[in-house]
Amino acid sequence: MPREQKLSRREFLALTATSAVGIVAASCAAPTAQVIEKEVPVEKIVKETVMVEKEVAVEKVVKETVVVEKEVAVQKEVVATAPVFKYKEAPMLAKLVAAGKLPPVDERLPEEPWVVKGQDGIGKYGGGIRRSFNGVSDSRGPENFNRRALVWFTPELEQAPRIAKSWETNADGSVWTFHLRKGMKWSDGAPFTSKDAIWWWQNMETYKPLKGSPSEYWVSGPDRTPAVLTAPDDYTITFTFNPKKPLFLLPLGDRECYAPAHYLQNYHIDFTKDKAALEKEFKAVGFDSWDKYFNNQNTKYLNPNLPILGAWVAKNPLSEEIFIMERNPYFFAVDESGQQLPYLDTVSHRLVSSADVRAMRVINGEIDFQARSLGFADWTLYKENEAKGDYKVYVNPTSGHVCMKGNMTSKNQKVAELFAERKVRMALSYAVDRDVINDLLYDGVCESRQYSPIPGSPQYYDKLSKAYLEYDPAKASQLLDEAGYDKKDAEGFRLWKDGSGPVSFIIEGTAATGSLDEDAILVVCKYFADIGLKATYNYAERSLYTQHYRANDIEAAWYGASGGVLPLMSPDVWIGRQEDRPWSRGWEIFYREGKDAPNAVEPPAGHWIWDLWNIWDEEVSQATDSKVQTEGFLKILDIWYEELPFPAYIGLTPAIIVVKNGFKGYRAGLPHESAVMDEHLLNTETYYWENPEAHVI
Repeated sequence: MPREQKLSRREFLALTATSAVGIVAASCAAPTAQVIEKEVPVEKIVKETVMVEKEVAVEKVVKETVVVEKEVAVQKEVVATAPVFKYKEAPMLAKLVAAGKLPPVDERLPEEPWVVKGQDGIGKYGGGIRRSFNGVSDSRGPENFNRRALVWFTPELEQAPRIAKSWETNADGSVWTFHLRKGMKWSDGAPFTSKDAIWWWQNMETYKPLKGSPSEYWVSGPDRTPAVLTAPDDYTITFTFNPKKPLFLLPLGDRECYAPAHYLQNYHIDFTKDKAALEKEFKAVGFDSWDKYFNNQNTKYLNPNLPILGAWVAKNPLSEEIFIMERNPYFFAVDESGQQLPYLDTVSHRLVSSADVRAMRVINGEIDFQARSLGFADWTLYKENEAKGDYKVYVNPTSGHVCMKGNMTSKNQKVAELFAERKVRMALSYAVDRDVINDLLYDGVCESRQYSPIPGSPQYYDKLSKAYLEYDPAKASQLLDEAGYDKKDAEGFRLWKDGSGPVSFIIEGTAATGSLDEDAILVVCKYFADIGLKATYNYAERSLYTQHYRANDIEAAWYGASGGVLPLMSPDVWIGRQEDRPWSRGWEIFYREGKDAPNAVEPPAGHWIWDLWNIWDEEVSQATDSKVQTEGFLKILDIWYEELPFPAYIGLTPAIIVVKNGFKGYRAGLPHESAVMDEHLLNTETYYWENPEAHVI
């Protein structure tokens, strides 16, 4: 059935003024005159009727005599007063309005603003918060704090309007219509309308010189058929999919389907009258083509001039040591009392050179609110210094799992055959004492479990989460023997089936030296050695790791797996289609690009990977009923129970959040993962300080 949600515009202040001749309604947005009445002696009777349609504020006192039913003259003293507005604004913006540098708040907000309720009630304006980041490659930190899309989630993980004031879909989920907020504006004050969505679609998302093909969010079916995007009017956009796409809404909270056309067309080759001038411009700043320059100008944290819709706008590039975001005067939300959000004036991100530097800044009280990049290895350090740093440390549950992913499609055929054997994968699970990893490295706060949706998820599956967990090296050895790896060398390592040497493989990951994740994989390698498998961990810087998995040059990966809060939103790990979790990388290339693509590997006929793909493509993703979607996904998890594509050792890994004392609006205990912007599931525009004057940045 069609789904529709609407927010009505609230009247926050109604004014009336009474005079001797009747009641005059005062406009909320216009200057309002104050009327003072008193009786005075009649000097002369005037036989004339004067109609007063509205009263206008003036700068001086005006006296006049009018006729009323009683022959009593009324002296009206009209005194100019400040305009009365429906909404309220931050003091820093009120100063700009008073100076004539910014329109009044009522003119900056849409007709129906997004009304947001904070966790700690009505907040206070002012102040800023301090966070840390790792450099330009860490743009996801500021992005998570500030990105706003058509819809978002409530703390209960129900989807609700955000930029869109409402939406509806047809019965089969093939047509999705979103209603925008009339009068909404970009951060530079330009109107935000459906034209911005159409321009983005035609000149960016489906424009081949900029992008080869649309992202998976905007296509449907195994042939990746693009949607048709239309705009019936300035405040309505409609996506039409064929085949249908019932799950379209779920990941939309993290997707932007619009762009500031009025700004970006200045850098687009098709909209530039003087192409020579554009070429001169992009070469002057170090680019060799217009498309690279365009992408730079469209990156909000590299180009502070790019108009955005978020609550804070960049004041400088992310490449600088301290990255500052300042409140957006045109942000489209208000709190329940009519105060324009956000409450915080600024959000600051300071570059750190290492995890040790970040930890030092935390315990010195130099970070006000952060979970990103805070490792659990420093949990004890943070707790011991809560009083010194004037903060509290919280632990949020995540769907993160500690996993070893053997690549069943490795270019090393012996390694591929090893991991393709079910009994080997089972052996790798039984070989490891999970309690040792949990107690030794994670202070016992994690849970021994296989990779699966976590408790509280609509798709939680206890059967899979508890499968093959016991530490049983004897059973692991028996399974390896049965799989044909029963012969050993003089050192006790098992031999390849052809006798060509000891069974060995390289596990690659981004866990750096001294990190908790590296400690964990070294322990796992020790357990593998105990059952006769020679495994070596190699650290790879992230860009090198990316290069390797894209080329299918990884034998095994030590890389976490999450997505267990809303698995239908990001199912790719479960169906073998997430490239950086490369347990099936060659098959994934085959699925996405075809058998002739470089590094593609066609799965064997009848292999269970086909079942995973078919169940998702034909059942789960095509069902309009959430119950049917879940039933289909549990079929996928049943295959996981039988086959165990890769072993996980512990799950529900903790996320550490540092919150400065006096910082309000945050609620601990909510799920923490990328699908819900990590620590930013709550609406960050409602965060505030009890004493904002003490936190001016």
